[in-house]
Amino acid sequence: MARGAQRRKSALEDAAGISKIDARPHLEGRAPPTRSAISAIAQATIPVWVQTAAMIGLIFGGCCSNVFALEAIVKAEPQTGHLLTFAQFLFVAIEGLIYHFDTSSKTLLKPNQIPIHRWLIQILLYFSVSILNNYAFGYSISVPVHIILRSGGSMTTLVVGWLWGKRYSKVQVLSVLILTVGIVLSAWGDSKGVGQTEESMAKFITGLAILFVAQVISAFMGLYIEGTYTRYGNHYREGLFYSHFLSLFLFIPFIPSIQTQYHKLLKSPPLPLPTSRFLQTLQIQIPRQVFFLFLNAGTHYFCIRGVNILASRSSALTVTVVLNIRKLVSLLLSIWLFGNALNWGVVIGATVVFGGGFMYAAESQRLKGVQKRKKAK
Repeated sequence: MARGAQRRKSALEDAAGISKIDARPHLEGRAPPTRSAISAIAQATIPVWVQTAAMIGLIFGGCCSNVFALEAIVKAEPQTGHLLTFAQFLFVAIEGLIYHFDTSSKTLLKPNQIPIHRWLIQILLYFSVSILNNYAFGYSISVPVHIILRSGGSMTTLVVGWLWGKRYSKVQVLSVLILTVGIVLSAWGDSKGVGQTEESMAKFITGLAILFVAQVISAFMGLYIEGTYTRYGNHYREGLFYSHFLSLFLFIPFIPSIQTQYHKLLKSPPLPLPTSRFLQTLQIQIPRQVFFLFLNAGTHYFCIRGVNILASRSSALTVTVVLNIRKLVSLLLSIWLFGNALNWGVVIGATVVFGGGFMYAAESQRLKGVQKRKKAK
């Protein structure tokens, strides 16, 4: 009976076209992965890992080192805003000149992809923002609070964007309101540490006003750059070069101030160097603050280079999250290395600012996804 049932089952399977498959693995006949296959996988993955590691190193290493060097200078000489900005612009301009140098061109520069007249307006905006941001340190604005307040760029971006004709969702508006509350808490908390005299409070409020104006100009600049790249394509290396190189001419009125500030740094104590006979023979003495000035200028370039690479390969949300984490790390390093004691008002305000910034970026990314799906339909 059992044999008859098995025969009938086999006949039905054959009639239905069901073929019998032997599921047992045939490992004996399978060849191991070849060296060429392993080499191909390595060639495809290792460069990506190296690029990712380099990008993270540029952002966290460059930007955090930049903040460290900045605070080392500002702690000793708060009135060095013009010198700091000039050194940063000069370093980036020299690197960009080397990259864009072309002997086959009449101008000795690579042909620009974006008309020069588009860069001129951006240069004025970027120069103004950079000068104001560094100038604010001379008005009792600490580096930690400077980091927190500059993280509130979404607030001015929303207001300026609305005036520009853009419209925002309720979540974006709510996130900006939350962010604004965080900025107010941070500013109020830091003002308690400045002192209660009218003179010190007036100085501190002036510093806040300078940073606010810088944020407004930065918002206009962001919209202008967005329009430029939408029309002509994303040529960030070109923008980086022209916005710094052509801005050098705008420093001419500030030359006396820059010279005075540099001479002050030259009078700083020498940097402790490793004790060796060779260095003792050369009798090299590098002023401490001059060393930090060069360090700040160099790390400024690596920082913005890393951010631009990240922006070209990632979503806006990823960029915002990474930069917020970087700012938080810079804030913690500032507290740890320089003993900046932040009261609870500043701590709560910083938390609210970073949270509001993340909320705004997440909603902006969601809306972009919705728009892409609508266009695809």
